[in-house]
Amino acid sequence: MKKILLVAAAALFTSCASVKNSEKQPFTWEGANVYFLLTDRFANGDKSNDVNFGRTGKPAVLRGFEGGDLRGIIQKIDENYFTDLGINAIWMTPVVEQIHGATDEGTGKTYGFHGYWTKDWTALDPNFGTEADLKELVEKAHAKGIRIVLDAVINHTGPVTPLDTVYPNSWVRTSPQCQYNSYESTTACTLVANLPDILTESDAPAELPQMLVDKWKAEGRYEAEMSSLNDFFTRTGFPKAPKYYIMKWLADYVEEYGIDGYRVDTVKHTNEDVWKEFQQVCQQAFDIYKTKNPANVLDKNLFFTVGEVYGYGISQKQNYDFGDKKVNYYQNGFKSLINFDFKGDANKPYEELFSSYSKMLNADLNGKTVMNYLTSHDDGSPFDKDRKRTFEAGTKLLLAPGISQVYYGDETARDLTIEGATGDATLRSNMNWSDIRYKPATAKLLSHYQKLGKFRANHPAVGAGVHQMISDKPYWFSREFQNDKVVIGLELPNGLKTVNVTGIFENGAKLRDAYSGKTVKVQNGTVMFETEFSTVLLEKI
Repeated sequence: MKKILLVAAAALFTSCASVKNSEKQPFTWEGANVYFLLTDRFANGDKSNDVNFGRTGKPAVLRGFEGGDLRGIIQKIDENYFTDLGINAIWMTPVVEQIHGATDEGTGKTYGFHGYWTKDWTALDPNFGTEADLKELVEKAHAKGIRIVLDAVINHTGPVTPLDTVYPNSWVRTSPQCQYNSYESTTACTLVANLPDILTESDAPAELPQMLVDKWKAEGRYEAEMSSLNDFFTRTGFPKAPKYYIMKWLADYVEEYGIDGYRVDTVKHTNEDVWKEFQQVCQQAFDIYKTKNPANVLDKNLFFTVGEVYGYGISQKQNYDFGDKKVNYYQNGFKSLINFDFKGDANKPYEELFSSYSKMLNADLNGKTVMNYLTSHDDGSPFDKDRKRTFEAGTKLLLAPGISQVYYGDETARDLTIEGATGDATLRSNMNWSDIRYKPATAKLLSHYQKLGKFRANHPAVGAGVHQMISDKPYWFSREFQNDKVVIGLELPNGLKTVNVTGIFENGAKLRDAYSGKTVKVQNGTVMFETEFSTVLLEKI
């Protein structure tokens, strides 16, 4: 037991020590290292909030609340888990109040543990935590240079259950169901049966749903909510249409807590102008927060939005094709889109993958970016579902041009094939914390992610820079972004490593290999040193 713990501790020490003195570079979203977690499945920091609203029915496997909460995330921030991974942004699933009941599809009940079945956008779900928890989480994350990205759902409410009535017809449609063969049959429809679709294409004023009025009155906050709504509509001049209510409610979390961005759900299922206005509303809220809280401002970056346009890939450049209409979401509020191509492209050799992505990002998408992922909460065909290529997965994800999205447990080979779990439930197992402590192989993989992640976080050139191959065999390449330059070697032989860095690092420059921690000087345009690793991450110190 002691030996295992010492291995893990040594791995952590190496990853921390390797970046101690690297030159500090300004944060840029184009090179961000994002950690995506399901709030309910990451860490249970407060067992007293595990059951609320009578959610006591027996769920199907991994389809009920498991206890994860904001307090658990805070604990891991305090423990430097994210910092040691080089994470500079955390994206968590929605934390707003979910439907109280459950759906029942024959295999067992399903509750809104995932956060995408909203009942009330203005309240946090007590299963996830309190407003005080969210405030503390953002403040502690910011203190460590970590941005917080929440998840925005405007397209739909939660399903109808015996405990959760449908929103009124002035707010939602309950048919037809989407056919996905045209623009209209993708936007003006319900994603699935019993998932009411917000009338986001409508500017027609709508009264507040009586269910919310009654709820707020019972909670003693009706007057405050109405006053805030009136102020918003007076200030913006928007009509009191459903989409603008929801934009306002989501922007409140920006203005109140200073969250740094939103990952936007089901983007292609609404008219694109919704997202352009949503980004503007959030940016205004972000500006208000910064004005009121100047000491808490991390940088001058704009409010960040990344869109889930299901099926979009970097190869499509800037347009998504519905068949009868093409839409440029980058011109409608988004800095970045999730890249559904990456899990397939990751099967390509390193150079083919890296060089093609660098060309696309610095030409076709110049000024915009994509978020790469290999595993997610709803993609049933991830790159390495059986966790047999874990080191390769980490290397390709964290060194590829673009934003990297580490899905919780990628770094610990969390099991994605849970017996008895069906559909996307098997992708949403509880974080395997015990494996880090008791399995040397897990600690070794975690160390790999930590070294690469910290290097990426310290060097925006990795994700945002221009890629240039130095040599094919052995494989060396450089990345450059503004004044940030790095040289990386992969699949290198054990022992002596030699690379020509002419034009990248000057003679006499002192470099460190952030993977092994060794230092070396550039002599005659060349770097030469020995390490036992096949990966080298050279940075100037």
